[in-house]
Amino acid sequence: MIEAPLAPYLLWAKTRQPAAIDLAGSNLVHCAMDDLPGAREALELTAPNDNGFPPVVEAIASHYSVGTDRIVTAIGCSGANFITAAALLSAGDEVLIERPTYDPLIGVCRLMGATVIRFERRFENGFAIDPDEIARLVTPRTRLIVLTTPHNPSGVRVPPETLAAVVRHADSYGAHVLVDEVYLDGWCGVAAVKTGSRSAAAQDGPVVVTSSLTKSYGLAGLRSGWAIAPPATAERMRRARDVIDNASPAPGDRLAALAWTLQPALAARARAILTTNIAIAREFFGAHPELLLAESPACSVTFPRVAGASDSALFVQRALAQGVAVAPGHFFEADAHFRISLAGKTETLEEGLAILTRVLRDLRVRQD
Repeated sequence: MIEAPLAPYLLWAKTRQPAAIDLAGSNLVHCAMDDLPGAREALELTAPNDNGFPPVVEAIASHYSVGTDRIVTAIGCSGANFITAAALLSAGDEVLIERPTYDPLIGVCRLMGATVIRFERRFENGFAIDPDEIARLVTPRTRLIVLTTPHNPSGVRVPPETLAAVVRHADSYGAHVLVDEVYLDGWCGVAAVKTGSRSAAAQDGPVVVTSSLTKSYGLAGLRSGWAIAPPATAERMRRARDVIDNASPAPGDRLAALAWTLQPALAARARAILTTNIAIAREFFGAHPELLLAESPACSVTFPRVAGASDSALFVQRALAQGVAVAPGHFFEADAHFRISLAGKTETLEEGLAILTRVLRDLRVRQD
C-alpha cells in the first residue's frame, strides 16, 4: 500500500490557498463555447470508440504526419502517460526520469512498481540534457527514459540532436523514451511550424510522444489526450487502456473532433495570447536581474531562480500574502526557483507581475 502522495505538486495544486491572482497553474486561458462554433450542435451522448474516436484519431495523425496505427487516445496527457507506463513497465523495472520534473511522471512509474533513477537538468547548463549522463545510467533493466519538452517546469526545449542521442541509448537496451510534449504547440521560440516537423514523433526508434488539447489550446475541460508510438507499442498501449478506462466520454470526443477542425483558429488564439504574455514577461525579467533564467521565456511556463537564495519560500510566501500565487520550486526539486504561468489573461499577468515587483522591492529593502 502506498501511503505518501504519489504527486505532491498535484496535491498542493488541488488544496492550496486560493489567490486573487493565480500565476501558479499552466493551462492556457479557457475557451468559451463561442470559441468552438458548432459545439452545441456537435454534442451527442454516443460515439464509436473501440480504439479511439476515428475523427480524433485521424486528426491527430494528420497533425503529426504519421499513420493512424501509431495513435492512442487517452484522458488528457496525464492519461496518455499513465497508459504508457502501464503498457511498458513491470515491478522491478528501472526508469530514468529528469530532474527537475513534473512529479506525476515520477508517481505513475512508482505506482507500477518501477525503480526510479534520476538524471539531472541543471540550471547552470540551461536545463540541458546530457546524453552522456544517460549513457552512464541506462542498464539492461531500464525500460523507460522520461523527459519533457518544452521542459516542465522551465519551458526549455530539448534539441532534436540531443533527443536522438537519448533514443539511441534507449534503443541499445531495448527501452523506450517517453517524451511529454504537452506544451509544444504553445512554444513560441520560433515562428509557427507544423508540429509534426519538430515533434519527437518524427524520431525513428522506440519513442512515445504524449500531449493533449489542454495546455496549448485552452480546452482542459475536454480531457482530450493522446500518444504517438511505434505501431506495435501503440497496440500494447491500447490493450493496456482496455483495463484502465477503455474509452473517452462521447461528448468530449465529439467536441475534440470539432476542435481539430478549428485547430488553425485555436492555434492562432493561443499564439496571440502567448506572444503578448511572453513579451511582457521578458520585459519584467529584464528589469529584475535578481531573478535568473536559464533562457528567455518562450513557452507558457518559466522557472526563475532567486539570485543568492537557496530557497524561494520567503518570496513565494510574501507574494501569496500580496494576493499572487506562484508554484514553489520545491515541488519540482529546485528550491531556489519558482514557476510562473504565462498562459493566463494578459491583464492578470500584468497585475501579478506588478505585485511581484513590489514584493522584490520590499525584500530588497529588508535585506539592505
